[in-house]
Amino acid sequence: MEIILMLIVAYLLGSIPSGVIIGKLFFHTDIRQAGSGNIGTTNTYRVLGPVAGTIVMVMDILKGTLAAAQPAIFHLPVNALLIGLAAILGHTFSIFIGFKGGKAVATSAGILLAYNWEFFLIASAIMFTLVYLTSMVSVASMASLTLVSLIAIFYYQDWILSIVAVVLTIFIFYRHRANIARIKAGTESLVHFGLGWRRYQAKQH
Repeated sequence: MEIILMLIVAYLLGSIPSGVIIGKLFFHTDIRQAGSGNIGTTNTYRVLGPVAGTIVMVMDILKGTLAAAQPAIFHLPVNALLIGLAAILGHTFSIFIGFKGGKAVATSAGILLAYNWEFFLIASAIMFTLVYLTSMVSVASMASLTLVSLIAIFYYQDWILSIVAVVLTIFIFYRHRANIARIKAGTESLVHFGLGWRRYQAKQH
């Protein structure tokens, strides 16, 4: 019964549409109707600016962390990653916005933070480095999850972490299939910093 309750709470936490809430409360904008239409950090950053984007990123990370931290909070012998998966499901198929949602990259990071904070720091460093190098959050997200999976398998040798990481990598690639098509076509959006953005600007002049 405790596990079922934790899964329900995790799903509801994950379902909180941070980008929609911040957009409507403080900017009177529904980000689902602007930019890419996604409710996550990247589209919030693009539509509402870096402050709003950062707030949404932190909120999405924290809801994953809180969801996965439940076993530790309530002293129950359940793997945090397995409970955290319900938060990813909630973020992707939110009950509050018609079972639609984001791509769950930040929420996945939050779950990792609750499970292994050192690995979270490593994964975050990989992610931000790749964002800087490519200026494409989509590319950085997919590449980061791939590298995280390899580290989990070959360095940590934690089979639950490895399985969850591989499953999430496949899921993230699936959620980014439209981005992959745009990357192939050369039309994927860039964030306005990093080496990729500089190369793009240089070509325009």
